[in-house]
Amino acid sequence: MKNIIRFLPLLLCPLGLFSQSDKAVIDRVVATVGNEIILLSEVQEQYSFAKKDQPDLPPDYQCAVLQNLIVQKLLVNQAKLDSVVVKDEEVEAQIDARIERLRAYFNQDDKAIEEFYGQSVDEMKAMLSMDMRNQILAERMQGNVTDKATITPMEVQRFFGNIPKDSLPYFNAEVEIREIIYKPKVSAEEHTRARQKIDDLRKRIAEQGEDFAELAKKFSDDPGSGAQGGDLGFQKRGTFVPEFEAMAYKLDVNQLSPVVETEFGFHIIQLLERRGNLIHCRHILIKPEITEADMDAAQMKLDTVRQLIRDGKLSFTDAVKRFGDKNQQSYNNDGRVANPRTGNSFFEVADLETSVFFAIDGIKEGDIAEPFRFKAPDGSEMFRLVQLVSRSKPHKADLKLDYGKIQTAALEQKKGEYTEKWVLEKLNSTYLSVSDMFSDCPNLQEMIGISAARRQ
Repeated sequence: MKNIIRFLPLLLCPLGLFSQSDKAVIDRVVATVGNEIILLSEVQEQYSFAKKDQPDLPPDYQCAVLQNLIVQKLLVNQAKLDSVVVKDEEVEAQIDARIERLRAYFNQDDKAIEEFYGQSVDEMKAMLSMDMRNQILAERMQGNVTDKATITPMEVQRFFGNIPKDSLPYFNAEVEIREIIYKPKVSAEEHTRARQKIDDLRKRIAEQGEDFAELAKKFSDDPGSGAQGGDLGFQKRGTFVPEFEAMAYKLDVNQLSPVVETEFGFHIIQLLERRGNLIHCRHILIKPEITEADMDAAQMKLDTVRQLIRDGKLSFTDAVKRFGDKNQQSYNNDGRVANPRTGNSFFEVADLETSVFFAIDGIKEGDIAEPFRFKAPDGSEMFRLVQLVSRSKPHKADLKLDYGKIQTAALEQKKGEYTEKWVLEKLNSTYLSVSDMFSDCPNLQEMIGISAARRQ
C-alpha cells in the first residue's frame, strides 16, 4: 500500500472556492466508500488546485488525488460510525475564517467577490458547509488514529541515521525573530471629533427618522458591513469584541443602542432578529483617525523602548507585555513570531515580509532593529520593533542544529505509519467501489483488491 500516506496532506488543501469555469464538468460518482461518495468534480477540482502550484503534473496524478479522497472519505465514514461530534459552531467558525481571508484579499469588497466567483458570500458559505464539516470530521478522525503516536530521542536518532548521507536535505539560511507591535494612540481632539460624529448619526436615526442602512453606507468606517447597510448577518456569541457583544445581546428587536466604544472606534447597533443564541444586527462604525502627529509620537515611543532594552534597563519580554498590541499572536508568545507557512518560529529569507527582511539585514543576533511603520491586515497603520533572535547559515541537515525539524519529520513518519495501518484495517471491513474510468490506476486497484477480499 505504498503512496496512501504520501498524499494525506492533500486532505488539508483549501476547499473549493474556484471560479465557475473550474467546475464546468459533467458530474458523476467515481467512487463509493462505505456510505460516502466521491464525485468526478471533486477529483478534477483538487487536481486543478495542485496543478496551479505544479503545472507539470501529469494527468495520471488524478489517480493519487482520488486515492487521497478515498482515504478522506474512509476517515469521514468511520467518524460518522463512531459518532465523532463536530458542532455547528466549529463549522461556522472555519468557514467565517476562510471568508474573512478572502475578503482581505478583495479589500473587503463583497461585490468584487461575487463578480469573481459568480456567487454571493452567503451562497459560498452554504456551499462550503458540508465539505467543511467533512474535512473537520476527517481531521478529527485522523487525530484519533494518531494521537498515541509519540517519538523518543532514540527514534529521532534512528530516523536521522537511516537517511543516506547523500540524501540529507539542504536547509537554507533561516532567522528567528521577536516583535513588539505598537498601536499608535489617538489624540484627544480626534477622539472627541469621532464621538461627536457618531452622536450626530444616532440623533439622525433616533430623532429625525433617517434610514439606518443609508447612513451606514454613506458614513460607516467598516468597509465590509458598510456596503451592506451595516448588516453583520447572524452571528453567535464570541464573534464580536466584548463591549460590542455585551450591548448587542441586551437589545430588543429593532432597538437602537446607545453609543458603544470598542478598540475599533465608536458604534451604534441595532438588533434586527434573534434566533436562540444567534443574533442578527447591524452597526455603524466611526473610527477616530490617527494623525501624522500621532504616528510621530508612536515612533518616538518605540525608539525610547528600543534604547531601554539595548541599555539593559528593560527586558524584551517586559516590553512586549507593557507596550505590545494584545491582539497580535506574538503578544502571547513572548514576542516570538510564528511562520504561517510552517507553523514553527523559523523563517527562510523568502518567507519574511520585505520590511522585516530589510529591518534585520546587517544586525547581529540579539540586537533590535529600528522601529518601522507597516500596514496591518485591517488597513490600519502600526509600528513594529523587531529583534533578531538567531540566524543560521545554509547547511545540510544536522541532528544537533536541526533537532526540532528532524524530530517533527520523524513523528510525522510515525503518524503516517499509524494511519496506513488503520487504512489497511478499515479497507478490509469497508465497501469500496471505483469507476472503470480509473481502472488504469495501479494504486487504486490495490485498494479495491484489499476491500474486495473481505467479501470472499
